[in-house]
Amino acid sequence: QVQLVESGGGLVQPGGSLRLSCAASGFSFSRTDMGWYRQAPGKEREFVSTITSTGTFTNYAESVKGRFTISRDITQSTLFLQVSSLKVEDTATYYCNRRFGRAAWGQGTQVTVSS
Repeated sequence: QVQLVESGGGLVQPGGSLRLSCAASGFSFSRTDMGWYRQAPGKEREFVSTITSTGTFTNYAESVKGRFTISRDITQSTLFLQVSSLKVEDTATYYCNRRFGRAAWGQGTQVTVSS
């Protein structure tokens, strides 16, 4: 059974940073492209970033490019998202999932950027 458990969110001031984590299980994490997605209140879920199975290639939404960094640890089956220089508009629930063949969404982790 596929499980995705996100953590690391919180309340942070504009300009602040957080490191989000996603613990994955129930599938071959080391062979799977992964991604981060987010959903703000009243808006649809949107793409944030993806990373290939080997970690060689990454891709980012224009709105987060240069501020967010995706990475992975295959030994721990964990996906990370370093979010920096946070803006109020980054406020959302952040989710991880497989890039292709999406699994059921986890509970997400809430990031709130506010002064």
